[in-house]
Amino acid sequence: MTSGSTTATSPWFVRPPSTDHPARIFCFPYAGSGASAFSAWPAEIDDVEVCPVQFPGRENRLAEPHYDTYENLAASLTGPLAPRLDRPFAFFGHCAGALPAFETVVRLAALGLPLPACLFVSGQPAPHDAASDRMLTMTEDDLRAELESVIRGRGIEPRPDMVDLGMVVLLRDLAAAREYRRAEPVKVPCPIVVLHWRDDPDVSIDQLAGWRRYADSVDTHVVDGSHHDFMNAPDELRKLLTSWR
Repeated sequence: MTSGSTTATSPWFVRPPSTDHPARIFCFPYAGSGASAFSAWPAEIDDVEVCPVQFPGRENRLAEPHYDTYENLAASLTGPLAPRLDRPFAFFGHCAGALPAFETVVRLAALGLPLPACLFVSGQPAPHDAASDRMLTMTEDDLRAELESVIRGRGIEPRPDMVDLGMVVLLRDLAAAREYRRAEPVKVPCPIVVLHWRDDPDVSIDQLAGWRRYADSVDTHVVDGSHHDFMNAPDELRKLLTSWR
């Protein structure tokens, strides 16, 4: 065992929890991706431990069944998550990852478990507006081109086998997104911070306004960059993600 960590491991997290940090931020990946979406992030931001969440059905959990719905995902995550809620924490969800992050907060509240000090939602319309996501109406050819573009944006030349595997994950994730519907907003008992990326071609700041109905305290911040620039953990984003401390 290394100093500063416990021996507890879980497939839901890429590394054991540290005991050296007074706070944690749990990071939820977007549709078609896994915890590696945060591979360029530091292991800590100031004194906050960065904890990427690994969903089943991708990357090192590829052989496991897909989570099927966001509600199932939240229900399955709650148990492994609970032992790690022993200190102040926040949630960060980018794009479609903001929706299971939100559902996990709803689940924690229903079970009387500790709640995040803040829920950060990045580049994703509110649950009752989620059906407007442009990817839900894209053809498979368009999705493949989108996936290749994202891979190239990470400095990797996409091989056909890599894209084929990515498409399997993406199509399953989008099927879950199509199933997700909340006709009416449900308030969560924690503040929500909505992040809009200034150069985001897909989601406008007006499309994020629906989040105002999901908590008593909702703030919106405009961050420099485009939709996928969160993966580089820019300084402006880091400062916002630790502002609740």
